[in-house]
Amino acid sequence: MIERMDTVCLKVHDVAASSLWYQEILGFKESDKGDGYRVLSIGDSGTALTIEEGDEGTLPGNHAYPIFFTKDIEQTRTKLMEQSIKVSQLKKEGRNTFFDVYDIDNNKLQVCYWE
Repeated sequence: MIERMDTVCLKVHDVAASSLWYQEILGFKESDKGDGYRVLSIGDSGTALTIEEGDEGTLPGNHAYPIFFTKDIEQTRTKLMEQSIKVSQLKKEGRNTFFDVYDIDNNKLQVCYWE
């Protein structure tokens, strides 16, 4: 039946501008594109991020959000802040440390580290 997660989808205002943001800021690679959408590969993960152009009724502020893993959470957060990217404070819950990041459409993303 269901074998794996294929992609996570976010609505954005402008797929071209958002694709550049995800590539330049987070280092994702554009692996496919079509009219109104882009598919972005994330490191060596088998799960992609799909960004789709949405209308004003679907934006801003998605309720579902992707969570990305990093091996160096403090360095990742510092690099984003150096680029004037909106990020939250580091939070710790049990063995999980994380922070929120917001893209150019104010979509919430999260970055985590855990052992």
